[in-house]
This record gives sequence, C-alpha cells and structure tokens, in this order.
Amino acid sequence: MTVKTNERPGTRAVLRHCRMSGYKAREVLDLVRGLDYTRAVELLDHTDRAAAPVVAKLLRSAASNAEHNDGQFPEELYIASCFADEGPTLKRFRPRARGRSSRILKRTCHITIILSRMPEAQIARLKARSALQNADRRARRVAGARRRARAVEAVEAAEEGATVAEEGVEESAAEEDRASRPRKAAPAKKAAKSPAKAPAKAAPAKKVPAKKAPAKAAPAKKAAVKAAPAKKVAVKAAPAKKAVAPRKTARVIARIGKKTTRRRSGKDES
Repeated sequence: MTVKTNERPGTRAVLRHCRMSGYKAREVLDLVRGLDYTRAVELLDHTDRAAAPVVAKLLRSAASNAEHNDGQFPEELYIASCFADEGPTLKRFRPRARGRSSRILKRTCHITIILSRMPEAQIARLKARSALQNADRRARRVAGARRRARAVEAVEAAEEGATVAEEGVEESAAEEDRASRPRKAAPAKKAAKSPAKAPAKAAPAKKVPAKKAPAKAAPAKKAAVKAAPAKKVAVKAAPAKKAVAPRKTARVIARIGKKTTRRRSGKDES
C-alpha cells in the first residue's frame, strides 16, 4: 500500500500564501528532495533562485519543530517529502490602448516540507563518515601545527647557524690579524729572552773571574777622568767671548757720544 505524499509520517512545516507561483517553488524543492538536513541546508544557501531563501527558512523551521516538539536530532533527519500546492490567485489589470485593459494574475502557493528520521543503518554510516572526517581534520590540523613548528625550528636553527658563522668569521679574522702581527718580531724577542735566562741562572761559576775584571776597568775610568780637564779648557775660553762684548758696547757708546757732541756743538754755534 502506497502512502500519499501529504500523509507521510514525520515533522512538517507549512508556508501558506507564499507570493510566488508553485512552478518557481517546485524547481527549488526538486533539488533537495530526499537529502539529509545538513546537506539540504548547505545546498539551499548556495542556490541562486528567488525561492531558495524561502525554502531554506521553511526547512529550518521544520527542523526546529522536530527538535523541540518530537525530541529528535536535526542531523538524523532527512526530507521525506516536499511539495508546493497552488494557492489563491490575485487578479489585477493593466490599462491598454483604446480604453481597454488586460488581466494580471498574481499567483500564490502553499509550500510543505516533511522531515523524517533516517534508518539506523544510514545513521550509523553517517556517524562513521563524520567521525572519519573529524579525525582527518584533526590529523591535518596536527600535521599543520607540527609542520609550522618544524619550519619555525628550522628558521631558528638557520639564524643560530648564521650567528655562529658570523662569530667564526670574526674569530678567523681576529686570528688572521694576530697571525699577521707576529711579523714585527715582538714575540721572537720574548722567545730569545726566555732561553737566555736559563744560562744566566746557571752562571754562578763565572763570578770568580769577574773579580779580576775591575783591574782592567780601572784604567778606563782614569782615562775618562783625564778627559775631563779638556772640558775645563773649553770653559776657560768662554770669558774671551765675554770680553768681546764690552768692546762692541764701548764702540757703540763712543759713536753715540760723537753724535751727541756734534749736535751740541751745532747748537752752541747757533
């Protein structure tokens, strides 16, 4: 025995006197008939038809009725039946030529959606599919997080390697500078002094002949003392230069005196 479309069991929602033709509403209803609730809502939200928002609103109303009145979950429902009946037609007229008029028919419709619970096997398949999808999404999120973490670690490692390389370059440059500096033989002198100190410490046996050396050094001091009187002779020659200075001054004074005497003699004659 077949069940009539309007007598199918389930939760329904009816929109009466919708201001559009039944033909336009049926085009959208044919798209979602037999689909589950979530898929039907997604499809209606992305359908570019004037009746799509109206049917989507009615579908959500039917799902809310099933949830609050019958205690069912919207994810377990599907569209068991949906149809659009003709409603009353509004008659209008339009003026035409020669005083005549033409008829305008503004049609309406009654849209009905019935939601029923899916079979248990289909619900189990949907739950398993959603679980797999959730697990896949979670795995993708975890993999993406790990990938980003690895990328960050790689960037940090590259930065650390760059800093270490810069430090190594600086150290190598400093070592090269240090290697170039020893060419001045400064460290070589220190190396020469260090071996010379060892024999100096081991030379106490040579101190005995060192006592005889002062006899030879004494004549050198005497020769230096003998050379000192030569310096005194040079000092005695200095007064001769001082004696020359008064002669020059005496000459200058004599000349000045002559000039003054001449001027005075001139004044006396005048």
